[in-house]
Amino acid sequence: MACACAALYMLNLKGDILIQRTYRDDVERNLAAAFRTHIINSPKETEHVSTSSPVRVLGSCSFMYMRHNDVYILAVTKSNANVMLSFQFMTQIVALFKNYFGGEFSEQSIKSNFVLIYELLDEILDFGYPQIVDANILKQYIFQKGFITESAKLKREQEAASSTLQVTGAVGWRKDNLRYKKNEVFLDIVEQVNMLMSNKGTVLRCDVNGKIVMKVFLSGMPDVKLGLNDKLEDVTFHQCVNLGRFNTEKVVSFVPPDGEFELMKYRCQEGISLPFRVLPIINEMGRTRLEVNVKAKSAFNNKLFALNVVISIPVPDNTAKADIQTTQGKAKYDAKKHALVWKIKRFTGQTESALVASVELIATTREKKAWARPPIGMSFQVPMFSASGLRVQYLKVWEKSNYKVDKWVRKVCKSGDYSVRV
Repeated sequence: MACACAALYMLNLKGDILIQRTYRDDVERNLAAAFRTHIINSPKETEHVSTSSPVRVLGSCSFMYMRHNDVYILAVTKSNANVMLSFQFMTQIVALFKNYFGGEFSEQSIKSNFVLIYELLDEILDFGYPQIVDANILKQYIFQKGFITESAKLKREQEAASSTLQVTGAVGWRKDNLRYKKNEVFLDIVEQVNMLMSNKGTVLRCDVNGKIVMKVFLSGMPDVKLGLNDKLEDVTFHQCVNLGRFNTEKVVSFVPPDGEFELMKYRCQEGISLPFRVLPIINEMGRTRLEVNVKAKSAFNNKLFALNVVISIPVPDNTAKADIQTTQGKAKYDAKKHALVWKIKRFTGQTESALVASVELIATTREKKAWARPPIGMSFQVPMFSASGLRVQYLKVWEKSNYKVDKWVRKVCKSGDYSVRV
């Protein structure tokens, strides 16, 4: 950096402080709260999260931040810093911590290594000026080993198992001499989509957590090859997968365990196709009435359909009753949930349904607090739909006896935290 870093923070996605180190006294101690309020949780910021600047000026302080997995790294300075060098330094911090923590840098790895992290921060910055960040040099006089989390251990074991398979051909997860009259492979892509949308239809946050589950009933010692389009991020494989081949050829090659197993997990944050859009208009008509108008639109193919769709529309706690009309499905006021619950058993693709309700409120003589307007929640499942766009391009099975194999591929997209602000 061309000038000193006054403070360095590591925060989780909610803005809670994981690590804080102040190097100079020219900045206030509550800067993390300002970062959380004005940057992470700001409605204006979240509406433009994909194009937001990683450098912000709040008051007299410059905030430079980057995100890695589920951690924000925040550098704060009052001087006119060299921004590119600052981000290079933060990137080197991530590489250094990964070296100590078994290749992982996450909220969990930070929580497991507080003491070591503070030792490293004392060495790599002196009065806010960057010093040595080379792991090979630092390990010569910081001998403490980092605590390796279970996920990092699992990744190491997978790589070791894959290397063993390449060298020896040994397979510890499958018995020899398995025989079936009918050889079959079932592959299920199961995705959970999480989304937060503004009341104007702008997507504020969106991601997909997916997994591929297989049921394998194959004779002998088969070699299976699975071709997928390039839509994978943050992938974790079963130990049977040949990681070397995946890294070079992008082909998922493996000798499968017998029966049901989870082949892989993945996460996607880009290029997501949302199955539903919900557009709410909720108006408070004085102190005793609420007008609710909610439209739900399905964005998937008209040959597909969603099942068991439930839309929960919050209403104030002092609701007396609600007169509800829907174009599809059934809806009622649930006093326990303080919400209008709208249920649709089957929602066809490329269609729109609407709910209109007049909600009567109980008048009170006490000073009324402003209604917090909690978000609308939605649950559903859409068979044969992939929100991430993941596609199976081919599924090949080879075994020396060259038998016939019946192959089945299915997809299902389910709701996770699917919310719309009102």
